[in-house]
Amino acid sequence: MTEITEDSLLDGRVRLLQPADGYRAAIDPVFLAAMVPAEPGQLVLDVGSGVGAASLCLAARCPDCRVVGLEPQAELAALARENVTLNGLAGRVETVSGSLQAPPPRLAPGSFHHVMTNPPYHAGGTPAPHAGKAKANTESDLSLAAWMRLSVGMLRPKGTLAVVHRADRLDELLAALQGRVGEIIVFPLWPKPGRAAKRVLLRARKGVASPLTLHPGLVLHRDDGRYSADAEAVLRHAAAIG
Repeated sequence: MTEITEDSLLDGRVRLLQPADGYRAAIDPVFLAAMVPAEPGQLVLDVGSGVGAASLCLAARCPDCRVVGLEPQAELAALARENVTLNGLAGRVETVSGSLQAPPPRLAPGSFHHVMTNPPYHAGGTPAPHAGKAKANTESDLSLAAWMRLSVGMLRPKGTLAVVHRADRLDELLAALQGRVGEIIVFPLWPKPGRAAKRVLLRARKGVASPLTLHPGLVLHRDDGRYSADAEAVLRHAAAIG
């Protein structure tokens, strides 16, 4: 049986059950959720939602929105449902287990105000030794371009897409979105002052033609290793980005 740990996000506001080994949610889903400009009554889709970290963080920050997670790994989807109950969010957050290539019919294209997603970071190469981590981190049946087609396709016209990805794949991400979205904001996450970004956040709107903006971004850590004040605002106090 897979060992499960209970962890917390947003300074304890979100409790999270997740596998002890393999892929484990850290800060990326917290920053992803912070990039979504959800408003009361709006519907958000979390594509590849895992154990529901981003979904729960968004629900904690935006108490009147609804979030649906789509997760292909049945064991992670089951944990996500447990996490919804653990956090008292039944009725506002749910997880659907199903294929990303052919989403369940109840997830109708063009029906979501916002889509957020943390696609696999690796295009291929040597897989992670843990099967669950390999599935989460490495593209298999669905390329980044196909992942973006699905995500954008689920949006309503002028709906918002939020993505967190590796900085060294930003060119692929932008190519995958070309002609599909506009008003793109690229938001680098700098590990420390003077260090190259390893992660970027991207936000865009479907069917909008406004040009791309490169944001100054956010420095995660001070020189002494502690989180910066801006990072603490997001990670502990559920501050929104942008």
